[in-house]
Amino acid sequence: MTQSGNGAKRVFISTGEVSGDLQGALLVTALMAVATEQQMPLEIVALGGNQMAQAGVTLLGNTTAIGSVGIFEALPYLLPILRLQRQAKRHLKANPPDVAVLIDYMGPNLAMGQYLKAKHPQVPVVYYIAPQQWVWAFSDRDTRQLVDQCDRLAAIFKAEADYYRQHGAEATWVGHPLVDRYPSPPDKAAARQQLGLDPNAQVITLLPASRRQEVTYLMPVMLQAAQQVQARHPEVQFLLPVSNPALGAAFEQGLVQYDLRGQVLAGQSTDAIAAADVAITKSGTANLEIALMNVPQVVAYRLNPITAWIGRYLLRFDIPFVSPVNLVVNQPVVPEFLQWQATPAAIAAATLDLLENTTTRQTMLAGYAKMRQELGEPGACRRAAQLTLELIPNSGD
Repeated sequence: MTQSGNGAKRVFISTGEVSGDLQGALLVTALMAVATEQQMPLEIVALGGNQMAQAGVTLLGNTTAIGSVGIFEALPYLLPILRLQRQAKRHLKANPPDVAVLIDYMGPNLAMGQYLKAKHPQVPVVYYIAPQQWVWAFSDRDTRQLVDQCDRLAAIFKAEADYYRQHGAEATWVGHPLVDRYPSPPDKAAARQQLGLDPNAQVITLLPASRRQEVTYLMPVMLQAAQQVQARHPEVQFLLPVSNPALGAAFEQGLVQYDLRGQVLAGQSTDAIAAADVAITKSGTANLEIALMNVPQVVAYRLNPITAWIGRYLLRFDIPFVSPVNLVVNQPVVPEFLQWQATPAAIAAATLDLLENTTTRQTMLAGYAKMRQELGEPGACRRAAQLTLELIPNSGD
């Protein structure tokens, strides 16, 4: 294996979207800490985003704004993804890594894994935060492809590790990295002070979109639901933290269009969630963050109607839950409203129930406690980092 001029070991990481950038940054921090303890100089290059860059990575391309869910939704991103992957492949050809880590981002990472095994078969590949095939696999084909491409799989859910082991992967359950980030719920009063909010105000945080398609299909429904809540509680304040800066203008326009009392925040998602009495959120990793912060939530999601129809009637796509909070315990801890059920009235009614009904809130918080127990012990990022660095040869060959 070719080493860099300073003797550092090379790590390549591939991920996409805002959530992958967060998980990548947490892993990079752990990799550097473990490598320092082992006196192993590291050079980390990646397809990722700004959070990974801030953690010390050299970005080969920024993938945070390139992401979608659904068939038609993915089409506009095919060429940008291919372009970024070509850039990464050129770098890897000239500078082969000592180990590669693929994080989530299923379609692009299956393509990257295929490239690595074909052109750099000597490079060990770790898949971290594997696609949730154990929940919604249409067939075993993608699962077999993933297992063939990775030497080790670092699973964040126990059911994930069990599923991939059954399909022949060398899988290790490392636990969920967000447990490290939120070892205990943050202080609501401190978050409100940080944001300049009245400590006694009613606050609802809206997390409608990190992808462009969600601005189109989900955000209007969520803002209409907020309108209905505001009609019953005129004093309520809404917070809209922006995780993808490209969507900031759309958030501002939405707030004005639906005449909502509130503000758009650049970043500050953690404070915005911690300050809330209730969060109304799209499904995804944010659901786990909100739960670990002990904030009651309502989950909704909508796709392009044609994509949804194909999934339901042609592909027979049917899963018990989509929110990771519910999936972890296989129980309806948080209310989910998907596609045709995701109406303003339904979302507003569930939000009002959480605002006004102490029993509903307490039941959800008890479900959160059960979920936390199922996410594993603290140290997930460190365990994933150790597993990754173990695969690096001690000396070049």
